Amino acid sequence: MLAVGAALIVLPWVAGAFGDAWIRALCFVTLYVMLALGLNIVVGFAGLLDLGYIAFYAVGAYTYALLASPHLTEHFPALAHAFPSGLHVSIWVALPIGASLAAAFGILLGAPVLKLRGDYLAIVTLGFGEIIRIFLNNLNAPLNFTNGPSGLTLIDPVRVGHFDLAHPGAVLGVRPSSLVLYYYLLVAMAMLAVLVCVRLQHSRLGRAWMAIREDEIAARAMGINVRNVKLLAFSLGATFGGVAGGLFAAFQGFVSPESFSLNESIVVLSMIVLGGLGHVPGVVLGAVMLAMLPEALRHTAVPIQLAVFGRVLIDAEVLRMLLYGLATVGIMLYRPRGLWPSPEPGWRPAFDSAPAAAEAVSRNG
Repeated sequence: MLAVGAALIVLPWVAGAFGDAWIRALCFVTLYVMLALGLNIVVGFAGLLDLGYIAFYAVGAYTYALLASPHLTEHFPALAHAFPSGLHVSIWVALPIGASLAAAFGILLGAPVLKLRGDYLAIVTLGFGEIIRIFLNNLNAPLNFTNGPSGLTLIDPVRVGHFDLAHPGAVLGVRPSSLVLYYYLLVAMAMLAVLVCVRLQHSRLGRAWMAIREDEIAARAMGINVRNVKLLAFSLGATFGGVAGGLFAAFQGFVSPESFSLNESIVVLSMIVLGGLGHVPGVVLGAVMLAMLPEALRHTAVPIQLAVFGRVLIDAEVLRMLLYGLATVGIMLYRPRGLWPSPEPGWRPAFDSAPAAAEAVSRNG
């Protein structure tokens, strides 16, 4: 863990030597890690297929964008009169609000679909995600809440007291770039998300989720309140998406409905399938691999094709989707439980089981 921590601290400085684009890519990796961990609660732990998860990401992003930009005061005179200098709500206040709204939308989605399974559940959640995106895209008339397809701009950056991450000064005699500071903030939030997920997985609630995933009828027979446990899975997973959305809006300084398409939901779902459903380290691995794939292809796909064929045969974006499909098919055929699956039920690590076995042998003579 110390080695991993040291690598995470040094990583942005090493990546910065190859350009700021790589640091920005690392920042998006941390956002995708949070999204994948949230979706893993719903799909990996509880076994509920959700194809509209990106809607909660949108709710968190637009909540922070509306509370930390001049948009509302520019279009609503009553708010402008009450807040002459604009809302400019601190991110530490806006993030809990966005997470709470996302959790409420998670319950709103979960309540009508509690008895649905399989394809029916997938279709309903897919429709929910598209409804949110279309709603954001069209809510610019008759009252302009979201500015429609044009999106929201001039969103406040993250501030810690009087320290602005967008315009940092010297820190301990070193003047880091804004991207490096955002990277450290996002890594800290991602590590907190990992800690929460690990604690949830081994909690009574986490075991109830996994019991429902394995056999809902048996779980109900054992006294688990299936309805409430499923709603908690939807709401807690949505909370992760809401927090990631708020951080995304603060980092980008701009949000629009195009950032929350169905394709993004498919990408996040692919991350947890690739890494290993229900296994937190595997989910993190899958998120890192697929989030870094576009940046790697952007710098390698075109030069390699030019060197081999003399021209570009497949655009980098098309190649990315092709590789997503091939990776998904390959995983289903050869590693159906993911690249880093969770241990089999009843499995115990060698350093734990060996002393227990030795004790049992000595006790039995």
